[in-house]
Amino acid sequence: MNIILTLCAVLLSSNLGYCENNPEWWKTMSLYQIYPRSFKDSDGDGVGDLKGITSKLGHLVEANVDAFWLSPIYPSPMVDFGYDISDFVNIDETFGTMKDFEELVKAAHDVSIKVIMDFVPNHSSNKHEWFEKSVKSIEPYTNYYVWHKGKVLTNGTVMAPNNWVSVFGGPAWTWSEERKAYYLHQFAPEQPDLNYENEEVVNAMKDVLRFWLNKGVDGFRIDAVPHLCEDVRFLDEPLTGNPNPNDYGYTDKIYTKDQPRTYEIVKGWRKVLDEYQDQKVMMIEAYANMTMTMKYYIYGAHFPFNFALITDTNRDSKASDFKRLIDKWMVNMPVLGGTPNWVAGNHDKSRLVTRYGRQRAESVTMMTLLLPGIGVTYNGEEIGMEDTWISWEDTKDPQGCNAGKEGYEKASRDPARTPFQWDNTTSAGFSTNPKTWLPVNKNYLTLNLAAQKEGNTHNSYYKLYIRTSDLRKKPAFKFGSLTTRLLNNNVLSLTRRFSNSTFTQVIYVAVNFADKEETVDLSMLDDEPNELNVYYASSNSQHLIGNIDDIHALKIPASGSVICTNINTDKTR
Repeated sequence: MNIILTLCAVLLSSNLGYCENNPEWWKTMSLYQIYPRSFKDSDGDGVGDLKGITSKLGHLVEANVDAFWLSPIYPSPMVDFGYDISDFVNIDETFGTMKDFEELVKAAHDVSIKVIMDFVPNHSSNKHEWFEKSVKSIEPYTNYYVWHKGKVLTNGTVMAPNNWVSVFGGPAWTWSEERKAYYLHQFAPEQPDLNYENEEVVNAMKDVLRFWLNKGVDGFRIDAVPHLCEDVRFLDEPLTGNPNPNDYGYTDKIYTKDQPRTYEIVKGWRKVLDEYQDQKVMMIEAYANMTMTMKYYIYGAHFPFNFALITDTNRDSKASDFKRLIDKWMVNMPVLGGTPNWVAGNHDKSRLVTRYGRQRAESVTMMTLLLPGIGVTYNGEEIGMEDTWISWEDTKDPQGCNAGKEGYEKASRDPARTPFQWDNTTSAGFSTNPKTWLPVNKNYLTLNLAAQKEGNTHNSYYKLYIRTSDLRKKPAFKFGSLTTRLLNNNVLSLTRRFSNSTFTQVIYVAVNFADKEETVDLSMLDDEPNELNVYYASSNSQHLIGNIDDIHALKIPASGSVICTNINTDKTR
């Protein structure tokens, strides 16, 4: 079934801010995720840093990036590589100094790029001053974390309060001999959960937001939000039938995820952001069902990340699967106050090319950039980087280490976190040090940014990324409606259309999800074009660029994609 999602008419008359006279910077932004350890090393220690990021802002400008968000750069023992924070209002010396951060923010703003921080509110490091004082019951920190005296058996043995399981595997409770109580950790034991039933904690974390907003940041990506609050009755969760009590899937998470108070906390954070005159943005990481995810819009988030292109599809997915996931988000999103977004990769999941294969990954990149709203790119995916095989000896990710030598390859997130491949020099131009914190992918000699900028553009993933991202500046993508249609069982088309009193602009994307060539009739498109021009195409479809001789029988190669314009109505070319 064809679905027409006429954003233009709704958005231009609503408070969503798509109107040209009322721009809101984040609603059509190209958002770029930087994993700082792996982006650029400026001092030769083998680990990326803030000065390295500053030195590469020109790359972000060239790639049409509007904003970037930084994975954590706070002081940390690095048990979970920055997601175990020992000081929420400082910079880890691995990445530089507060002065380096301030210079990065200024430099980014000077080239009109916004800076987003990664806010990690669910937990701290067990090395945080708050936790060290909480263990000792020093006020006001006694109840800053979730403590429980445990379940006492008839023989006097003390056991964990319930059967809750950590995301990283094993019990979610660890005994503190010093305090004679258990503390909750939904992730690693070194990451104790903060207690959001305590208003002092709520206010302290609001002050953390204010600290960074006063430093000039433009918003926050908020980590692991569904885990924020727990049912305070501490009941056992229902079993799923998974026989392994140490596996996260052992229980049904009805008491440790998606709790009502979590949404109230999010609402409070939005009020903090609204204290500032310049609009600040709050984006939510929420691996949750559609109902729970959409509630974040209602409770004040500017948007929750849409992970469907990561979680709901793979290299075997059909055109109808992609159409379904696009339509599902658009239909379920609030009509007022909802801005769509599309995420194809991040630091927690296998890289896009590895998951989809090169040709199909190109098509997914096109869709991510050309669908309405916000397009999100994980660093390295603009050049088609692939997962790097990491040996057990080189494995750093706690999720992989906890799985043991036999299971680490399936569990580790390290393969998607290896250094950015800038060129074919030492360590892919990431560092002058041949020994980097994670090994560089051996394919860097040929797969690197410099080669893609200078070499055969027909095979350049980066060229495709640039040409596609250029289109985001056009009215059809900033303000236009979206129509999704299946041209046949294997080919999905996206139509973006914008009209005003001056001109009409229509741009089409056609993606072949079959492993064979498909012939399609483009006259089926809603605007009934008589003449079409192929603006750009995936690397295996470059021969189609230019005017189309017969729109009734366009042959799209296997896993290929094309971007077309209606040459009669597109007067902005």
